[in-house]
Amino acid sequence: MKTAVFVERDGILNHDCVAGNKPVSPLSLHQLAPRTEAVEPLRQLKSAGFLLIATTHQPMLSGGGLDRRELERMHDTLRRIFNLDDIFICPHDVADCCPCRKPKPGLILEAAFKWHINLNQSFVLGNKWQDAEAADNAGCLSLLIDSPWIGHGHHDIVLPTVAEAALKIVHLHCEHRPLAPAG
Repeated sequence: MKTAVFVERDGILNHDCVAGNKPVSPLSLHQLAPRTEAVEPLRQLKSAGFLLIATTHQPMLSGGGLDRRELERMHDTLRRIFNLDDIFICPHDVADCCPCRKPKPGLILEAAFKWHINLNQSFVLGNKWQDAEAADNAGCLSLLIDSPWIGHGHHDIVLPTVAEAALKIVHLHCEHRPLAPAG
């Protein structure tokens, strides 16, 4: 089975847009601001053998405020910049109570099924409390980048930068990798 790092799109791959003291998703390629400081740490994770899978809530998609083609343009840009293996989207609003909206683990479970991922050996990298809860609900370890949105609930590890999180993930993965039998 494979291992993965599930990366929150907004806040990790691109800078958070903020409206009314809360994070909101960009609605156009013009508003998308990729976090170039995350490119190298994510490249290192990819080189270490992890699948890189982005997850994102996009309720404006089902609400009509986000054009599907524009979302695909943004995701094509992110795939190219960060060499992502896949992107999983929840198009629902909180009121929809769907199983894919974090903190529920649906996006992670869907990716695990598609990509044959061992969730107990995988990680979630985010910057919001919902990311940590979704990781816990899916059986992954969460690493949050410190932000105003991490809340006071469950957190496995909180670090200041994506670079430090990537190093920690590689270190933790190496610690738990089973030793090959002596031959």
